[in-house]
Amino acid sequence: MTLRIEDYALIGDLQTAALVGNNGSIDWLCLPRFDSGAAFAALLGNKDNGHWTLAPKGAGPCTRRGYIGESLVLESVWETRTGTVKVIDFMPQRDTSPDVVRIVEGVSGSVEMSGTMRLRFDYGSVVPWMRRADGHHLAVAGPDSVWVRSEPDVKTWGQEFSTRSSFTVGEGESVAFVMTWHPSNEPRPTLVDPYDALGSTLDDWAEWSRRCRTGGQYREAVVRSLITLRALTYAPTGGIVAAPTTSLPEELGGVRNWDYRYCWLRDATLTLGALVMAGYQEEAGAWRDWLLRAVAGDPADLQIMYGLSGERRLPETELEWLSGYAGSAPVRTGNEAVKQLQLDVYGEVLDALFVAREAGLPAEQHAWELQLSLLGFLESKWREPDEGLWEVRGPRRHFVHSKVMAWVAADRAVRTLERHRSLHGDADRWRAMRDEVHRQVCEKGFDPVRNTFTQSYGSVELDAAALLIPRVGFLPPDDPRVIGTVDAVREELGTGGLVRRYSTDSRTVDGLPGGEGAFLACSFWLVDALRLTGRVKEARELFQRLLALRNDVGLLAEEYDPVAGRQVGNFPQAFSHIGLVVSALALAGEDTAG
Repeated sequence: MTLRIEDYALIGDLQTAALVGNNGSIDWLCLPRFDSGAAFAALLGNKDNGHWTLAPKGAGPCTRRGYIGESLVLESVWETRTGTVKVIDFMPQRDTSPDVVRIVEGVSGSVEMSGTMRLRFDYGSVVPWMRRADGHHLAVAGPDSVWVRSEPDVKTWGQEFSTRSSFTVGEGESVAFVMTWHPSNEPRPTLVDPYDALGSTLDDWAEWSRRCRTGGQYREAVVRSLITLRALTYAPTGGIVAAPTTSLPEELGGVRNWDYRYCWLRDATLTLGALVMAGYQEEAGAWRDWLLRAVAGDPADLQIMYGLSGERRLPETELEWLSGYAGSAPVRTGNEAVKQLQLDVYGEVLDALFVAREAGLPAEQHAWELQLSLLGFLESKWREPDEGLWEVRGPRRHFVHSKVMAWVAADRAVRTLERHRSLHGDADRWRAMRDEVHRQVCEKGFDPVRNTFTQSYGSVELDAAALLIPRVGFLPPDDPRVIGTVDAVREELGTGGLVRRYSTDSRTVDGLPGGEGAFLACSFWLVDALRLTGRVKEARELFQRLLALRNDVGLLAEEYDPVAGRQVGNFPQAFSHIGLVVSALALAGEDTAG
């Protein structure tokens, strides 16, 4: 039976991550990086595509689970007829090789445990050769090798191309399993002591979480979201992936299934702002530095997303041997949207670098020259149609949000030159561009009859991205056009009290069949828009509703289906958790001001 998306929890080591079901099964794990092939891919197919289940024999979902303190160490507890047992799952921050550690601890009575490890490299398509070596089970296929051992050694046997185990734990007893990936051409990796690794992992997360400088009633939600963002960070470069998964559907059974294991420029400003507001200057600096490296080069070659290290080629491929989550095919790796023209990303980059400078991050000498180069290119291109921030696969349009972000780009340049007189640049030139963009958007992107900004010039469709207009400063929150837009988006794109990105009733916008759920980041944008327009009580009520949509360990996917009452889309989603942090800190500020 397919688990719901919210039945999974996340563990990770800041270079890759695994999803652990509430039934004790690890159903997704890419090795050695977020964007590598999955060794466990049952999430997007079935058990034959790879999983590692460790649970009481014959048991169903765990009785309860949660992260230990402010960490990414997961503890799942089963209360059975014969006793109580817990399984502790985590990935220690690696020195060289990624490890997955699973510790079974007897709490009371006596519990018979059952384990099945079915390794399938390359997204469930390659069955490795298994053998015993140096007290380990060793799986090898092509470039991949996985070493598995238990302490103490437990009864194991091979069955149906998997490794099975069976053992019993009593009160106070424990059995630890360690799985380590390593290149198959290299010697056995260094052994990890599972109990020392548990202590150091808990210490690492506790030390990191203590740096969060936000308090108030939303601290738990904020810290959990920040831990999630930290877990989605590729530590060697500072890049932050949008999600650790690919092809979890935006509509159950539908085709809107995309690979999100890359770094999007659209997330840059909000991520930087959230990290700075919460006190994580070092992480904000690492993200800023990743951004500068990724976008360096010819401004005409700027992409909307990049690989973990700034890679530019992300070819999209369909994995036909995987049936898809809950039958939602196709399963895709790579992302063809990387080739799209999305003019808003220029504004996102310049806004992010503006935020970084204003936050006091150490300036990079070449950063300003790069910004001027990007702005010069945008000056010649902003009047053209594009695909917009939602990466629609329909025809190009004059998307209002893209034009607004062109205004942001010029505005941030002007403000930077006004505040930092030592920098060179033609403020009058960018001021003129800013004014021209503003006039055009207000003339062509606003529907005076309905009193709302539209999705694109001449269209009747709305777009939740218009909720960002007051936040980026394009118009003040008390402008009647802003208030009208907030009300119109709420009315026309609302679903179950939440907000969709745009209407998918026709295929004229994105060129795809089917629909999607409410977009959680957009729903947080509505929280912010309500707060900015003076409706703080309504903002707080919506925020509480959004908090209630988190799963039992505090995680959010990309979207929520209010009809099915389920999370949908890739999981956990950085954009959703960034929205949560930004809204929470703003509402906490209202409390302080009050």
